[in-house]
Amino acid sequence: MELLDDIEFLRHETQDPLELLQSKYREAAGQLSETGKDFWRSVTSWIDSLQVNADQSALPLPILRLVSTQVAKEGTFLHFLRSGPDRNVGRALPRMEEVATDADGPGTTADDRALFMELTTAQRHKLVTAMVVDDGAPVMSDVDRSLAKELGITPSEHAGAVLDEIKGWWYRVAVRLLERKDPTYMLASVSAEELLCRRDEAVDRYTGKSLPITQTLRNLTEAEMAPYRNRLVVSQMQWIGLPDTEIAMHLRDYHYARAQRSEWLRSFKVTADGLDAYERDLHYEWESVFRRRTRRVDDATSEAARQDIGQDVLDGTMERVADKSARPGTSTAPWIGRGSIHDLCDRTEYVGSDRAVGWHPDHPRLCKDHIEAADQ
Repeated sequence: MELLDDIEFLRHETQDPLELLQSKYREAAGQLSETGKDFWRSVTSWIDSLQVNADQSALPLPILRLVSTQVAKEGTFLHFLRSGPDRNVGRALPRMEEVATDADGPGTTADDRALFMELTTAQRHKLVTAMVVDDGAPVMSDVDRSLAKELGITPSEHAGAVLDEIKGWWYRVAVRLLERKDPTYMLASVSAEELLCRRDEAVDRYTGKSLPITQTLRNLTEAEMAPYRNRLVVSQMQWIGLPDTEIAMHLRDYHYARAQRSEWLRSFKVTADGLDAYERDLHYEWESVFRRRTRRVDDATSEAARQDIGQDVLDGTMERVADKSARPGTSTAPWIGRGSIHDLCDRTEYVGSDRAVGWHPDHPRLCKDHIEAADQ
């Protein structure tokens, strides 16, 4: 936003502009003026952004769209630039040039009109051919109804709450799109798929659905388990004395949960933010079990007792996370939660932070030693 225009739509592959959009809001009803600032300031913006008279002259122009709550009067060049059967660039351009060169035109747009006429005849034709006027856009009081219709949100007692969630998310996206100082917070663009996924997430909070399961569970082969042998997730289970057969069972959940969550992200069944919220819910369930099971551990507690406590923490956590839904309002297969909590156990970047997860009462120290040994 505000990089090239009020809103720009980019080509996914090259990030070249596919459409530049100028948004003009006027609460009072009225006609869109041929000499008004709304249109001619937009023309100047488009000329500046696209450098039509310089290095961009050989490239096809993106759609240059003016969205206005006002209405283009029939017979004006603005009316001939609307999409639909009345669109006629051949009639719009001469009239636009006539208005641009009118000595009696308002001074507020004189510089903008003069800039347009500084273009060559071919450049003016190319520019005007790319323009589209979308007049009669909804005013603020109509936006919710129009937005709900475009997003396919059916009228219901929850429709307002769903829209509020989507608009709140869009506000946060807009802030990140405008960010220029913090690279870690900056967002280059947002996809239509993510918008629709956000819609589905919001709707599902109230209607309830099941996320699609594309993974088929089976026992892992030795070759599939081999990459996990030196991983933190396996060490965490070995520290509490789990036998290899049970470790293999947990690794199966971990392996397929990772694959399923990755598929959901790729296919926009969940968003990265939604998945992060899910993981925080899982962490909360683990912490609730861990604090209760380990509160009586002290220096006199034997290692055998500590391992038993760790196994109790693991079993209690598995029961609690199995019922957690990966997206609020949906039902989720139990092995997704069980496998996802093992994924958190495997995150070396969480060691020493408030997001760390482990089974053994001394897992913070053991995890730190594990990482240091691996580094050596």
